[in-house]
Amino acid sequence: MLVLFPAFFSPAEIGLTRAMIDTSLTLASLCSLGALPVIYKFFPFYNTYLGPKKNDLPIITLIVSIIGFIIIFALGFIFKDFIIRKLGKSPEFGNYFFYVFPFTFLLMLFNWSEAFAWCIRKTVLSNFLKETVVRLLTSLLIIFYALKWIGFGSFITYFNLIFLVPVVIILVMIVRSGQIEIKWKPISSVTSRLRKRMLSFALFIFGAQFLNVLARTNDTFLILGLRGLTDTGIFSIALYVTAVLEIPQRSMNAISIPILAESWKNKDLANISHVYNKSVANLLVIGLGLFGIIWLNIHNLTFFLNGLTHKGAQNYGMIESIVLIMGIARVIDLGTGINSQIIGTSNFWKFDFYTNVFYTFFSIPLNFILIKYFGLVGLAYSNLFALTLYNSIRYLFLWKKFKFQPYTLANLWILLLTSGIYLSIYMIPQFSNIYLDTIIRTIIFLSTFISSVYLTNAAPDLINMANKQFKRIAQVS
Repeated sequence: MLVLFPAFFSPAEIGLTRAMIDTSLTLASLCSLGALPVIYKFFPFYNTYLGPKKNDLPIITLIVSIIGFIIIFALGFIFKDFIIRKLGKSPEFGNYFFYVFPFTFLLMLFNWSEAFAWCIRKTVLSNFLKETVVRLLTSLLIIFYALKWIGFGSFITYFNLIFLVPVVIILVMIVRSGQIEIKWKPISSVTSRLRKRMLSFALFIFGAQFLNVLARTNDTFLILGLRGLTDTGIFSIALYVTAVLEIPQRSMNAISIPILAESWKNKDLANISHVYNKSVANLLVIGLGLFGIIWLNIHNLTFFLNGLTHKGAQNYGMIESIVLIMGIARVIDLGTGINSQIIGTSNFWKFDFYTNVFYTFFSIPLNFILIKYFGLVGLAYSNLFALTLYNSIRYLFLWKKFKFQPYTLANLWILLLTSGIYLSIYMIPQFSNIYLDTIIRTIIFLSTFISSVYLTNAAPDLINMANKQFKRIAQVS
């Protein structure tokens, strides 16, 4: 996103790929019809009482998801002309309207497969496929386009099939694990006993998850309609820069969901509180560290992009303000830990639905107003306000309902010290060589930030992990 796309594609072409990703992400969420949260919530019961041979949850949820895709595709076909008219300043997207459906179907299959991979604790491969393999395949496609081996139309076609390889790999993995069987089976006693509860849960959480996805992707649709594909491309670059902060959170979610589901099943509130506290401590420190590296070097990134960008267009100066505001929003989201996963796997999952309804109906009009009058920076502020309010409500719910309070003085101290470090390094005069400037700022920041983490003991798990690595290195040397 920071080298290959700007070098060989215009901001409008980058915006087109972003529009396809967010459209497919939204539609894939709709296709599931609530199957994914049912997998996370009820798999421990199926696994305990039935085992792999009699577990009919995989085939039931797969059929539901395929039916959902068929419905979405039919609606897309019927309302194609209406949707294209509503694209406003991005009519080019209409030329590739049906390309999003292969992307949607493959993403739906991957999400379904990933849910079972998480349930059987096979999180490393699923995260690697989604976070790394997809990016490697995208990079290969860009290189093929740059070498003129494929045209832009072929690039878009293959881009929308990008999840084919990850889907095949993850399906093979979960089948070979022996813990999941994907074949038709008679309706089990667990399904018969829990079907009403699962249906009620699926409808509520499906609504909550779809609204959550829509709240996070509607900004792309609003930019498409109000600003056009070029601004969509510029915003996508800024969004990808700050999306680095989400990677550790997604990994933490993958690890914590099966643990939380099992803990709620056993009514082990102490373990849930323990996991919550650790998630806040670790994610806050990681978020502050990543944000510091990004923000303190954002001027160098902008200079680099403007020199590299396709056709010499100087379009990326505005990403500095967007990255600052969106970065703060991501740090706040990280700093509230796995509150969504705790609520979603509990018996109070309806609250997850209500808060997502609030988040969506608050963020969409706010996005519309701020982007209309303040452009892309207004959209960034909208994200900051909405995420802060959303996470504050969830934090207060967990505190009042279960007395979960994950924050300590160490969290406050690391926030204050890191803020001081940001300000001090930001004031350092810039070197003319952007690479030298980046190296110096990064080294100074990391050395002072890591020292502060040790001094405050803000993330004991990370410190212990680092100490073990230092001991191994010392032993080898």
